[in-house]
Amino acid sequence: MNDLIRHERQINQQLARYGVKFGIYKNGEFHERLFPFDPIPRVITAEEWTVLQQGLSQRVRALNCFLRDIYGGKKILADGIVPEDFVYRSPGYLPQCEGILPAKGVYSHISGIDLVKGKDGTWYVLEDNLRIPSGASYPLIARELCRRCSPETFHQNHVVDNRQYGQLLRRTMDSVNTGGINVVFTPGRYNAAYFEHSYLAEKAGAVLAESSDLYVRDSQVFYRSIQGDRRVGAIYRRVSDEYMDPLCFEPSSLIGIPNLMTAYRAGNVAVLNAFGNGVADDKGIYYFVPKMIRYYLGEEPILHNAPTYLPIDDTDKQYILDHLDTLVVKDVAEAGGYGVVFGSKLSREELASLRDTILAQPRRFIAQEVIDFQDLPILEEGVRVERKADLRAFVLSGAGETVVWPSGLTRFSRNSDSFIVNSSQGGGFKDTWILSR
Repeated sequence: MNDLIRHERQINQQLARYGVKFGIYKNGEFHERLFPFDPIPRVITAEEWTVLQQGLSQRVRALNCFLRDIYGGKKILADGIVPEDFVYRSPGYLPQCEGILPAKGVYSHISGIDLVKGKDGTWYVLEDNLRIPSGASYPLIARELCRRCSPETFHQNHVVDNRQYGQLLRRTMDSVNTGGINVVFTPGRYNAAYFEHSYLAEKAGAVLAESSDLYVRDSQVFYRSIQGDRRVGAIYRRVSDEYMDPLCFEPSSLIGIPNLMTAYRAGNVAVLNAFGNGVADDKGIYYFVPKMIRYYLGEEPILHNAPTYLPIDDTDKQYILDHLDTLVVKDVAEAGGYGVVFGSKLSREELASLRDTILAQPRRFIAQEVIDFQDLPILEEGVRVERKADLRAFVLSGAGETVVWPSGLTRFSRNSDSFIVNSSQGGGFKDTWILSR
């Protein structure tokens, strides 16, 4: 590990050359910057990883069942497990997807599950990201560069190899492919995550394509190439739902594929992740995931949710109002660390304003107990300091298979007093070592 610390500057210089960047929105403006890498890895033992692996697989299988049900038979609503109006009022619910069964029945092919480890050693799931979760490329490229600097480090410490992510992604795409080439669909080179799009396309052996490269004819998607047009069987999209088809969603979109929904509805192309997944990673729906696991799988949840309260429930609402100064309140429609408010940091006037907003718009928020999760060591100008850190684990679901990638993106806050670790909020990242023994 000391070898990696000695090579910290060299590794970050190489990451800069590769264009490993992330976009930050601050004060209403967009800024692009390098994603800083810390050489001290997060280490997860083989025993601990076995439990995480089982829990993550269980959670994603249940979420896929929920999505199939919500856009299909709606049994979980009929049985009163999840309130019907709560689902339909979700910003992520898309009525355009009603009755559409994606290829092989898989909705969330690449799931990014965000976890933190409490100081008592318990892992808590904070969020389920089922739309276009990003970040797998960063630990991949960082591990590659670290291995070049010190290959013996990984052998001596019995670290599980993480280089198979591209193969897992390709296998997932192949398993739902409806006949044709695999495509990674990007909004273009000016997107802040373009490095990831191009890197994963290369690793998965897929074609990197923009909207001008793709078109729909006879309810099938085709890729324009100098060798002739080729049919597309699977699209790994890195564009939000609303911009994917201007004829179905946002009409002003210039980065989508007109008539894509026609081909998708006909079952002629797989889209990873499926349209409409946002209803399942709504922060309010998160509250019901343990119930989904019991309902669909007949199992007890392996991983814990953070203690969560819904203002739409009278008992929960009263608890929130009585403890607002100790809870963290989250806007269900926000992501990337935005819309997160810690009651302990608000003035009396701000608490009163937040209270009024919650009462006026109870479906808009959830409240959670603040988990004092573990700090991890990072290097700050050559000095070891402790900072809050989370873990984004990646779960890949194909036809009949759910696999947890033995790696992950560990993000850390660069501020000593902050619980917000999101990259879009200025955090950094480090490698995640899963030990083989």
